[in-house]
This record gives sequence, C-alpha cells and structure tokens, in this order.
Amino acid sequence: MIYLDYSANTPVAPKVLERFIQVEREFIGNPNSTHEAGKRAQWEMAKVTEGIAQLLKVNPAEIIYTSGASEANNLAIKGIARSARHIGRHIISTPLEHSSVSGCLTALQEQGYEIDLLRLERDGTVNLKELEELLREDTILVAICGVDSELGCIQPISQIIEILKTHPNCRLHVDATQSIGKTRVSFQGVDTMSFTGHKFYGLNGCGILLKRKNLIIEPLIHGGASTTIYRSGTPTLALAAATEAALEISLKEQSKHYEVVKNFNRKLRKALETYPNVRINSPENAVPHILNLSVYGVKGTVFQRALDEYEICVSVKSACSADGQPSRPVFAISQDRKNALSSWRISLSHLTTEDEIQELLRVFDLCYHKLSAKRGNE
Repeated sequence: MIYLDYSANTPVAPKVLERFIQVEREFIGNPNSTHEAGKRAQWEMAKVTEGIAQLLKVNPAEIIYTSGASEANNLAIKGIARSARHIGRHIISTPLEHSSVSGCLTALQEQGYEIDLLRLERDGTVNLKELEELLREDTILVAICGVDSELGCIQPISQIIEILKTHPNCRLHVDATQSIGKTRVSFQGVDTMSFTGHKFYGLNGCGILLKRKNLIIEPLIHGGASTTIYRSGTPTLALAAATEAALEISLKEQSKHYEVVKNFNRKLRKALETYPNVRINSPENAVPHILNLSVYGVKGTVFQRALDEYEICVSVKSACSADGQPSRPVFAISQDRKNALSSWRISLSHLTTEDEIQELLRVFDLCYHKLSAKRGNE
C-alpha cells in the first residue's frame, strides 16, 4: 500500500507512542482527584501544558484541551459568537474552511447571524481589500484557516491582524490544523487558534484550542472539573503528553521535512503537467505537502477509486466533507464546477519515498489513459 493522504491522518511517531504508553502506565490517577495519585497526575499535566506553551510561545493559561480540531473550532466560533451577541451578529470567513468551521457558520446563520465569505485571489489567498470593505461595527469574528486542507493555500494572517487592529470588537480565529509542521505558526495577534496532534504524527483524540488569556467565550460543555472552565471533562494526560512530544518533534524537524516534501512536490508537478487533461489546482505558493489536481472529464471519486485498486491512497476533498459534492475551495478559485467535481488531493510527507512517487506516476499514467479512453467512447 502507498499512503498519500497525510493531510487526513498521519501515522503516530514511535517516540510519541512511547511517551503515551509511559504516561498512561505511570500516572493512573484522575488529575482532579485530591489523593496522592491525583496530585501526581495533576502536576504532570501542568508540566506538559507548560511544555506545550513554551513550544508555541504562549501562556499555559491560554491552552484548552479538546477532543480534536473540530471541537476546538466549534468551541472558538460558537463560544465567541454567543459571548459577543450583544455587540453584533456579523461574521466573515472564506470558502476554504474545513467543514467543522463552515458547519458552525451554517448553524449560526440559522440562529440569525449574518455570514459573509471573502472572494479569493488567483493564488487562493483572501482579497484583503474586500475584507476591509466588509468589516462593520457589528462584525464580531473573522474565521480563517492558516493553510487550507484541499489546496494548501497559505493565508496572509499577519496582514489580516493589522487590518483588524482598527476593529477592537472583532475577534480573529485561525484554524491552524494544516499549518503545524508545514509553515510558520504564531499566536501573536490572534484571539483563538485550533489544531490537533494527529495531523503531525501524534495520536487521534487530542486537539488544542489556544484562547487569548483575557478573552471570554461561552463553553460548549458544562459541568465536571477540568484544566479550564471553558471545557469540562477529565483531562486526558497521556494524550496531552503525546501531543507535546509530537509538537516538539514536528517543530524541531520542520525545515528538514519541508525540503524533502518540496522536492517530491516539484517532481510530481513536473510530471503531471505533461498530461494535456491535467489541471493543477494548488497554487505554486501553496505548502508543498498538498497537491490538488483535476483530470478533465473524470470525476475525482472515479480517479480515486481507480488508484485505490492499485492500493494507492489519495483523497477527494477533506476527509470530513460531504461526498458527491464539488470541492468548495477548488470551485472558489477556478469558478468551474466540473473542474471542482474532478479534483482530488495528493498529500505528502517526509515519510514518502522516491519509489512511492515513481509508482504513483506509473499507475497514474495507466489510470489516466484508461479513464480518458473510456470517456472518449461514451
């Protein structure tokens, strides 16, 4: 099997799994308990949180543990919207967002909130002039992904921060789920930021929401002690420790891993661009880990299944998106529904090998000619 869907999930790094097992075995108490075992677990939890805070250059009090990035996005967006509803009900976002963001916005819209989606430039970045024009006194939130999961577009977060400085009642939420380990991430100037460990070789089941210390948001989950009043539930010590280990490795090796992936991306682009019916949807300045393409006249789901028959794993849209619908991000930048329906994603890793790239290209060529011929005979 050749796995090329690393933006959906990554295999846990051996050191991360070792850390999880060690903590799970050593700290058996509930961190909320007042006996010795509970106190030891609580101290270790504080130590892990301090470690994550140092890696991200944030205050430990700004870290909220969740079950994943989807919950973190829901907590941030709904929490900000509900706590600021006396100020306004206007929210600005983009067509690039993960379903855990767009789904939140749809739910809020049904409750009377007004949602505006920004137009995109040709490279997939948001139109900053339009952002300035859309901002109002009752705008309470701008929700935007640092790197989107389907095209790999990198958004100009620092410029957005500067624009929002003139709107003190407007909060900025950044979905950094696809950013960690791929590009520079900073919480400075941001109000809330979400991510999850299983996107950078950590374990599934532990996400993090960074929330600016003095920002008040309304919780989604009430009752039950935790590390924070904003998210109730027994703290998941071993998962938090594993996330710390994954984050440390990812940040330390980021530059080296980036160059490996960049080289693979360059080879794929060069080879795939020779096919007349192939359209590369990911812009040149996207993160190299994500390469989105379309084969004219062949639905993305059809091409995915064809590759899957050769045990090559790629994806059509985000793993959390509804099936059978065109890719919203691809449609947003191409304005071509057929192209969006034909799109699919290769996502690469430093674990990808040269042999895997060559085998992908060999099988792609077989599938391309087979499916193109079939289309021509219809």
